Amino acid sequence: MSRRGPVKSAVPSNVVSPVRRCSRTACGRPAVATLTYVYADSTAVLGPLATYAEPHCYDLCAEHSERLTAPRGWDVVRLSDGSAPSRPSGDDLEALANAVREAARPHDRAAEAGGSGPNGPNNATGNGPATGQARRGHLRVLRSPDS
Repeated sequence: MSRRGPVKSAVPSNVVSPVRRCSRTACGRPAVATLTYVYADSTAVLGPLATYAEPHCYDLCAEHSERLTAPRGWDVVRLSDGSAPSRPSGDDLEALANAVREAARPHDRAAEAGGSGPNGPNNATGNGPATGQARRGHLRVLRSPDS
């Protein structure tokens, strides 16, 4: 019995890669998501890449995870990765704009209380608008350079 190390090949092998690859046949792209089936619920769950490769899970690349479909009668649940930055939707941007508009709007309660609110004449700086006078909005709609 020899105490020598493992046999080294003269030809480098790229069979085992430290990067996990897509499980789809003939696809060698890096995996970004893990697919798991819940047979009892007829559900396919697609989530972020699992920490460890499991025997009954399938790693998918970005293209295959986007095109994933399930058999008829099955549901696909797509779990988002909380650490990845997400693009704001139109609804998110509209809600943000509405919140900023609401914050900039003079409050009726401050006017009823004698104008001592942040927009009243007696605010800390002494240069607030007079009671009943609306502050001009500071949001503008800008056209996209693409249109």
